[in-house]
Amino acid sequence: MAQVQRMSRLMVKTLRDDPADAETLSHKLLVRAGYVRRNAAGIWSWLPLGMKVLENVARVVREEMDAIGGQEVLLPALLPKEPYEASGRWEEYGAELFRLQDRKGGDYLLGPTHEEIFTLLVKDQCTSYKDLPVILYQIQTKYRDEARPRSGILRGREFQMKDSYSFDTTDEGLVESYRLHREAYIKIFDRLGLDHKIVSAISGAMGGSASEEFLAPAAAGEDTFVYCPNCEYAANTEAVTFKAPAVDGSAVGPVEELDTPDTPTIETLAAHLGVPASATLKNLLVKVDGEIVAVGVPGDREVDLGKLEDHLAPATVELVTAEDFEGRPDLVRGYVGPQGLDKVRFIADPRIAAGTSWITGANKPGKHAKNVVAGRDFEVDDYFDVVVVEEGDPCPNCGTGLKMDRAIEIGHIFQLGRKYADAFQLDVLGQNGKPVRVTMGSYGIGVSRAVAALAEQHADDKGLCWPAEVAPADVHVVAAGKALQTELALDVSEQLKAAGLRVLVDDRAGVSPGVKFTDAELIGVPKILVAGRRSGEGVLELKDRRTGEREELTVAEAIARLSA
Repeated sequence: MAQVQRMSRLMVKTLRDDPADAETLSHKLLVRAGYVRRNAAGIWSWLPLGMKVLENVARVVREEMDAIGGQEVLLPALLPKEPYEASGRWEEYGAELFRLQDRKGGDYLLGPTHEEIFTLLVKDQCTSYKDLPVILYQIQTKYRDEARPRSGILRGREFQMKDSYSFDTTDEGLVESYRLHREAYIKIFDRLGLDHKIVSAISGAMGGSASEEFLAPAAAGEDTFVYCPNCEYAANTEAVTFKAPAVDGSAVGPVEELDTPDTPTIETLAAHLGVPASATLKNLLVKVDGEIVAVGVPGDREVDLGKLEDHLAPATVELVTAEDFEGRPDLVRGYVGPQGLDKVRFIADPRIAAGTSWITGANKPGKHAKNVVAGRDFEVDDYFDVVVVEEGDPCPNCGTGLKMDRAIEIGHIFQLGRKYADAFQLDVLGQNGKPVRVTMGSYGIGVSRAVAALAEQHADDKGLCWPAEVAPADVHVVAAGKALQTELALDVSEQLKAAGLRVLVDDRAGVSPGVKFTDAELIGVPKILVAGRRSGEGVLELKDRRTGEREELTVAEAIARLSA
């Protein structure tokens, strides 16, 4: 809606210096430009300029969700415990869940996400196959008790999110709903002006099968992803897979025990034997829901515990302690080998393929063994990709060395399947008169996080630089200071409003032109129109915030140019 916002009446206070606790560009600039203010760790207030940007992002999301047939609802943020208990996530979420009790002692939570509640809503409202498919969505505040809230609004304890859910009677229907969301997300992020990558991801605790993340490359990103410079492959590091080569280990000699005193680490072992770490087999002991499990990887690689947790979700994974070895003579600290782990589940990375030969622990103090062959001398219970991905690892598609980059997660889409439908017996009457179990998809966009991602990607050394679709105004009119200049600036602003534009006009009295120009660049509206030294002639200066290009125009020319 066209409007004129006068800075003399706007609650905005810009800052010359970065906040002391700010680490990321978006954190610094959103605070300095007067878009947000901190209330507590991970808790932020949105000021008038910030609300305009936030609402513009939400508007774009709504328009594209409506375009694929989505229906908007609004569910409560304060939720009862029972649905999350039924799905198992009351415990799975652990310390991230905000739990509270009402005055009667009833257990509640602040919603981190709403699969359970949407499932129950559809169970209540949809009884026949004729009621489906349906796509429901909401834009709402979510709550997660982040252990280390940081980076301003990028990682907060409350945040705005669009979550949508599709409900279909067939797997083919789910695939179609997933496709619709995927295409809608591409349009949303393109309209917002966000450079983004679509990468393969692991579903983890969400459950389901197909899963992709939408990432905005940025130095402040907490996600690391890989991409292939030769083909289209891109993935979250936790979803990178490795194709194990076929290996013939039949020519490897028998297992030979080696005397290796004082070599409890891979580094000391490799140095003692004069072999590369890659020739050794590292066996990391962890506890999975309290049960000791061994994880085998090549000695020159590290175990990615986050990746391991995703594969084993919803189980809890933690490292063993010295106390865990007490009463376990089969576990010799620093000298564990898979060929002696009869009572311990052994998980291995695909690089420990059948036929590969290793130097590994001999399950005796000060002893290792060589010529230990996978599939001959020990069996692997489960193969999971669990190593920390490194730049140069082979692309799973074409074998080219992978590249790595950092990014902000701005969206995630899942084919959930029937995990939640099973938990709540979500059935509808099928065409044949028999019950049909519904299948679901879950699709999220971080609305407030998208604002931070835009700030990260669209900023320069002078300040923010918003894309036109999300900017708090179309034009920032600056009155240099004199009465004539202010009068012209206000008159031009009204004409621009009549032409359908949103205008922010700096009509502040007693503020120097230099401060006004600095604030205009800091605030980041795409077009800056200055009523300056030639105002008496009816001539204005139009500046493009992004390119820095300037030109002098008459009032009529400026209004025509900006209206076009």
